[in-house]
Amino acid sequence: MSHTVDIPQELKTSLRKFRFARRNAGSAALIVKINKQKLVMEEVEQFDDITIDDLAEELPENAPRYVLLSYELNHPDGRKSFPLVLVNWAPSSSEMGLLTLHASAFLDFQTTVRMYHWTGIFLLMLMEHQADVSKVIEVREGAEALTKESIDANLLH
Repeated sequence: MSHTVDIPQELKTSLRKFRFARRNAGSAALIVKINKQKLVMEEVEQFDDITIDDLAEELPENAPRYVLLSYELNHPDGRKSFPLVLVNWAPSSSEMGLLTLHASAFLDFQTTVRMYHWTGIFLLMLMEHQADVSKVIEVREGAEALTKESIDANLLH
């Protein structure tokens, strides 16, 4: 199978470590971008304790990113959980060629992550009905669309 963009082993290792990190407070994020010249995914930055507002400010206004988010979710009954959420950051102001590359690589990224799920190493699935699945959240309107309220609404409905 041919892939548009490569996902290097070091990124896969970083994703695995991020997934299995123990968290009991706050949200954490791992940001991934596509290096257009090399056609490879690269880790941009990791945050161990970040608010959604701060995360939105860290993301570029004119370039797509994949954000793996371990989100502190407070349930109405008082429980706290830390679901994994994949934020597909694709601002409409991004260059069209980069958005197209980002969209085609997104499917490869999901397939790679599913393979990790099947081997018991990593879990991030698009379909909500499978075990431990959270959400894929599309953000095209920029920082004002990525809020705690919007994520809560996606996860709690």
